[in-house]
Amino acid sequence: MPSLQNLGFFILLLGVLVTVHELGHFLVAKACGVKVLKFSIGFGPKLIGFVKGETEYQIAILPLGGFVKMAGDLPHEELSPEEAKRGFLAQPPWKRGLIVLAGPAFNLIFPVIVYFFVFLGPHQATSTLVGYVEPGMPAAAAGMRPGDRVLSVEGESVRTFDDMRDTFVGRFERAIPIVVERDGQPVTLTVKPIKNTETSPIDTVERGLIGVLPLAKPPLVGVPPGSVAETAGLRTFDRVLSVNGASVPDEARLYQELGRHPEGEPLKVVVRRMDTVAAGVVQGQVARVVEVTVPRQPGAGLAALGAEPADQYVAMVMPGSAAEKAGLKQGDRIISLDGEALASFRLLEVKLSGAEAKPFSLTWRSADGEHTQTISQAPLMVEDAMGQQLSKLALGARGWTLVDADVAKADEVTVHLGPAAALKQAAVVVPKIVGQMVKVLGGLITRDVPLSTVGGPIMMYQLAARSAEQGLDSFLNLMAIISINLGVMNLLPIPVLDGFALLSAAWEGIRRRPIPVRVREAANMVGLALLILLMLLVFTNDITR
Repeated sequence: MPSLQNLGFFILLLGVLVTVHELGHFLVAKACGVKVLKFSIGFGPKLIGFVKGETEYQIAILPLGGFVKMAGDLPHEELSPEEAKRGFLAQPPWKRGLIVLAGPAFNLIFPVIVYFFVFLGPHQATSTLVGYVEPGMPAAAAGMRPGDRVLSVEGESVRTFDDMRDTFVGRFERAIPIVVERDGQPVTLTVKPIKNTETSPIDTVERGLIGVLPLAKPPLVGVPPGSVAETAGLRTFDRVLSVNGASVPDEARLYQELGRHPEGEPLKVVVRRMDTVAAGVVQGQVARVVEVTVPRQPGAGLAALGAEPADQYVAMVMPGSAAEKAGLKQGDRIISLDGEALASFRLLEVKLSGAEAKPFSLTWRSADGEHTQTISQAPLMVEDAMGQQLSKLALGARGWTLVDADVAKADEVTVHLGPAAALKQAAVVVPKIVGQMVKVLGGLITRDVPLSTVGGPIMMYQLAARSAEQGLDSFLNLMAIISINLGVMNLLPIPVLDGFALLSAAWEGIRRRPIPVRVREAANMVGLALLILLMLLVFTNDITR
């Protein structure tokens, strides 16, 4: 049943996009007085169809495209005198250009309509309520606390967490006033965001980072060698569930609970521990609940357990990465970068963001003592949100993230966009995606974007299935992006694509004569060769997937 459902989403995705493209050619051809003989969704033998007026409408067996057959769209085609006047090639260049342009244009207009309905009306979004403040980051230095709700950034009102992130694009390394709501009262904090460079094969964004998350952090333990916590049996990345029977769902509650007990009192601490198990060559992790007894130590929070926060500890090292080659292991504690102390692994990631493959000095602590190594980031294959493999310059190690543990759902706010605001937002989003598509095409030529990212029917099937699982908005978003992709690709001046026909019409309109036959024939040969090479690449990548 899931396979049939995924196939249905795939056919729906292709069917809608093909219909939109061919409908553009069809409607404009009709408006220009050209006789349309056949409107087909799909190729090959006809499944169903009917004739209305002078046009046959059909759905064919192969849904990987479609076509609009117009009278007189081939040279030397024999037509009656009446039909000859309504033939495609008999039309002036500007009409032929409009008919050809209509297909890609509809593919670019359609996403605006899709996004309009996605944005229209009420929808839930993560609010600006702060769940966690990362140690050593600008927000912590400015005095921001969990439970604060961000109201504005440098005078710009924000309602959602994404809105807040967007306000920091281009704002970093200078003092920025942030107004938060604390205990029902507005409080103004001055934060100096650090620069964080977010890179991808098609774009680079420099964004200020203050170090807050919308989710509350669960109480994770970092265990120094020889500590009271280690003696009691605690391990790094143990997740504290309760203290003396009192549940501690987050780090803030742990601080409150431990504050009630005097120094020296035995504390029964229940933790969830992830044990690595192996079955042949396959490794996995299994959770188990462990109870230990720890005498209450001086200090607050995790220090009361003789432990420390897990923020500086390595949670994962990728095989074959620069980190693994340098000797970093899971459970090691990061100390400094180029002699500068690090309060969290996240701070290390930020300082390395956007950096080239230049060597740096990293100091960390393992079970066998302290180590310092000169390391350079190296290309590493990573997976994006849709499961596609991309090469990225990286250290190849990461700290604990909120993805690694069960946490309470982030606070949400209802955002309501009216028709005007939804249309405006849709009209802004689509040109941005078009620009990204153009960069991708340029990146494929310069090899900045790996050819392995190109895909065909199998990749589209996988994307359709995955986006449908994530909900209607995700599926519609994928449909809009692929529609934009089709629109941009079809405008390329390559024979067999609409872009070359558009170029031919423009040439004839300017030069008052068609492109020479020899030039057209040579272009067709080159275009056919490019198409065959592209098909081979697409199917090779799809089979590999």
